[in-house]
Amino acid sequence: MLFHVEIVVQIPHDVDSEKIKDLSAAEVERAKTLQREGKWLHIWRIVGKWAIISVFNVKDGAELHEILTSLPLYPYVKIKVIALCTHPASIEDELR
Repeated sequence: MLFHVEIVVQIPHDVDSEKIKDLSAAEVERAKTLQREGKWLHIWRIVGKWAIISVFNVKDGAELHEILTSLPLYPYVKIKVIALCTHPASIEDELR
């Protein structure tokens, strides 16, 4: 199942900057692992924000929830999720 996910990082001003650096580095490594596993298909930075747009390919919403809550920066993010399905006009399968 495909999901479009927007993640916006919102760090409170009183959080230690070294802690955020460490969490950010761990977040990058977690994202790379999920990409290698084929679960995090696409990741794009949103220009001008500490935010990303991604596409995940997972079994269901429960698996996506498990993945998102495992992200090191999860306590400091706002997340919007949209479930995706193939449009009848899509020729994606013809192109393979």
